[in-house]
Amino acid sequence: MQGACAGFRSGFAAIVGRPNVGKSTLLNRLIGQKISIVSSKAQTTRHRVTGILTNDDAQFVFVDTPGFQTHHRNALNRSMNRTVSQVLADVDLVFFVIEAGRFGEDDRKVLEVIPPDARVVLVINKVDLLKDKTRLLPFIDEVRGLRDFVEIVPLSAERGRNVDALVAAATPLLPEGEPMYAEDEITDRSERFLAAEFLREKLFRLLGDELPYGIAVEIEKFETEGRLRRIHAAVIVDKPGHKGIVIGKGGEKLKRISSEARVELEKLFDGKVFLEVWVKVKSGWADDERALKSLGYE
Repeated sequence: MQGACAGFRSGFAAIVGRPNVGKSTLLNRLIGQKISIVSSKAQTTRHRVTGILTNDDAQFVFVDTPGFQTHHRNALNRSMNRTVSQVLADVDLVFFVIEAGRFGEDDRKVLEVIPPDARVVLVINKVDLLKDKTRLLPFIDEVRGLRDFVEIVPLSAERGRNVDALVAAATPLLPEGEPMYAEDEITDRSERFLAAEFLREKLFRLLGDELPYGIAVEIEKFETEGRLRRIHAAVIVDKPGHKGIVIGKGGEKLKRISSEARVELEKLFDGKVFLEVWVKVKSGWADDERALKSLGYE
């Protein structure tokens, strides 16, 4: 394996930022495959998701974190913030992602959470959406003084622009060392975890503004028979009235959610997927530490 050569670098890089700044899109772009779910809704990413990029010079183990929640409304929010803080304490490098032309109080609060001794790369995302491109350089000058960043890289994760430059700039910042994973591995998360996440993404995308706040996915059974996966999943809602929203008229909404999730999972797992989904009511789950633990929250 290439990783055995002298001068090879290997380490952990956290991807942090306020909600909806493009962290999951950046992770997926970096590793060249979708493993972290994406939607325009806040709280799409709730768990630590790890993506692995191995090239001739280095192995990056990227950790996509939940967007730091500045309002501690319940146990779920606190769990998500604990995840961010734990990740930041254990990495070699931090990618602090902000949006081109926009730096607000929520961004500042995330920056304050990053340990003072951390090596931080400022990633300015969504440069393609900046209508007045002449604003970019003054904006960079403005944010440069917020902290002693080791590198500043403007890019578009959505379009893949300048993402290679980010990898090139960050490679020398990793410690020298052997790779921690095989070069064809792209995540340390289980197929069971990925199935729950991909189904949850479809709920976020297809329910739109109807999406109940208290919604989660629990994989009750995951069986593999050769290249066939049999997955039985429960959509957890907080209130009885939310059940009908997820199921939809005549069951059409849940049928579409399940179908679209199955198609993406077959692509991800490169095999046939049987996916059965139903809806269960667990009142108050988002503020119940035991319920959160059973759903995989740390």
